[in-house]
Amino acid sequence: MSINAVLFDFDDTFYPYSPCNEAGKDAARETALELGYDFDRESFEAFYQAGRRATKRETPGTAASHERFLYFKRALERRVGRPKPADALALGDAYWEAYIDEIALYPGVEGTLETLRGNGIDVAVVTNLTTRIQLEKLAALELEPVIDLLLTSEETGREKPGSVMFTVPLSRLDRRPSEAVMVGDDVEADVAGANAVGLETVLFDADGDSDDEALEGHRRPDHRIDAFADLQEVVL
Repeated sequence: MSINAVLFDFDDTFYPYSPCNEAGKDAARETALELGYDFDRESFEAFYQAGRRATKRETPGTAASHERFLYFKRALERRVGRPKPADALALGDAYWEAYIDEIALYPGVEGTLETLRGNGIDVAVVTNLTTRIQLEKLAALELEPVIDLLLTSEETGREKPGSVMFTVPLSRLDRRPSEAVMVGDDVEADVAGANAVGLETVLFDADGDSDDEALEGHRRPDHRIDAFADLQEVVL
């Protein structure tokens, strides 16, 4: 089979998410302290998670369900009983600034993308989140020269594993499912979603500890890799 396009998940596929998220929360807590709120790490985590749960409950299956400004908006409303727009903005800005400062590619990502494009293969990023922050991440990682297309769930109104998140980039690239591979770390969103529209799939497990139980009820990925550069052996 000839592969002419590779669709990639972004968060936890191009770079590790957890260090960025922790850096963001630490910075947001420091900002909250500067604003006069009384938080230790445990109480701030509870505050953050309360806002996160409320947001996800109210915006399921949408890009907004990941938006930290909404998390902090809802968390502050729950804490003080009324809107605190300036404080929500300050916490959200602190979170994302620290997140971006921490972001760093997994080994082999840039070289692999350059090799794919050098072999005439389209590279697309297909991601569940709002567009602005994903643009900021891609710009910070300086990946513009090796990306042919970015599609966010904010653009389509549907999140992976919804089929539109795979069919739209294929249409824009003028590629058929049989010509494309989907690479990601999430079994349901990336593997099951892509399988459902006929794409070959690669599960990227940077820690090498993917749980087979997570695959129950889903078609297993066609390939698994734990080093990004190994993708070249699958595609080329």
